[in-house]
Amino acid sequence: MFIRTFAVVCALVAAGGAGLAADERSDARAQVEFGIEVCRSGLWQEAIYRWERAVEIDRSYAAAWNNLGIAYEHEGMFDKARDAYERALDLEPNNMMIQQNYDLFREINDRINELDP
Repeated sequence: MFIRTFAVVCALVAAGGAGLAADERSDARAQVEFGIEVCRSGLWQEAIYRWERAVEIDRSYAAAWNNLGIAYEHEGMFDKARDAYERALDLEPNNMMIQQNYDLFREINDRINELDP
């Protein structure tokens, strides 16, 4: 799971927030990039902090929401993961990477719930 997770996180660094000032977009992107760096070191809580900061700066940053979904899922925060993935998809409904992450999350989460209702 880590390999899939990490590859997707790295692939989703994208600029977001067309309506934001350049400084804010840059700050949000820097938070996402730093989150990826600490994630590579296994520091998932720090990555979550950085990606949460990115979405505070830019609520329309779909890649940051997706990264949060991955991190929350990794850390067992499944309700937060679902919310983050859904927010990312609301922002970019045609983003196949986000859709794939959400579909995999739902498939795994639904199986777990079936085994342990």
